[in-house]
Amino acid sequence: MLDLTSPYLLADQTSVASDKNIRLFRSFIYHMAKESAALIQGYFGKPVQSEIKADDTPVTRADREAEELMRDLIIRRFRDHGILGEEYGHHLPEAEFQWILDPIDGTKSFICGSVTFGTLIALYHQGAPVLGAIMLPMLDHFMIGDGRQTLLNGRPVRVRRCSSLSQAIMLATDHRDIEKYHDGSAFDKLAGRVSMYRMHGDCYGYYLVARGFADIMIDARMAPWDVLPLIPVIKGAGGIITDYHGNPAANGEGSVASVPAIHPDVIRTLNPD
Repeated sequence: MLDLTSPYLLADQTSVASDKNIRLFRSFIYHMAKESAALIQGYFGKPVQSEIKADDTPVTRADREAEELMRDLIIRRFRDHGILGEEYGHHLPEAEFQWILDPIDGTKSFICGSVTFGTLIALYHQGAPVLGAIMLPMLDHFMIGDGRQTLLNGRPVRVRRCSSLSQAIMLATDHRDIEKYHDGSAFDKLAGRVSMYRMHGDCYGYYLVARGFADIMIDARMAPWDVLPLIPVIKGAGGIITDYHGNPAANGEGSVASVPAIHPDVIRTLNPD
């Protein structure tokens, strides 16, 4: 089972999986991401019906079919691996290797016809991150990280240099959720200190931080499938990702990804008490 209290996960340590396996897993993640992207592209830009799940988030046929496709690929290739997906939960929760799947991260954006949604995929081994990936289907951008390096369509990317909040570009998924779950006035104070604040949310915001186009990305709350794939990506690009209070990102109490120099100041400003 994927243990969210694992010391490996809390320390963001690299998995003990072999380099040979890493190459195999990279290739498989790319294949799986491309297959799911092709399916999702077939639904994009068309009227799409959605349902509201128990957690008050929307789901579409594209979400479910994309996860079914990825789960089927994993089970056929790695029969003894476990899976944790947003739409269909656990498969073999005690397995040594665990795949984390979010078929459409940003379903609201997808429904609205925005191209900023993505697919999140991660592989964890004994509670430690091996690989994390962001696939942007409508841009054909595939970003994958192993905690040491992050690649975008095969080329390395890094967070940009930013030494103060006054120079920073900040992103967030939805400030209304921040007001609901955290200190809204503290968030407003942070927004007032940065150079620019825009709402480019969900995995697209973390993708922009990893590419060096933004310096801070904030979410109020995160499920495991939302945040676990991002840890190897952000760390591999030279950034830092924690929960909203500066604790390990896997805790689920929101998330803050940023360039290293300003991360402590971001956390202090968001949590004045």
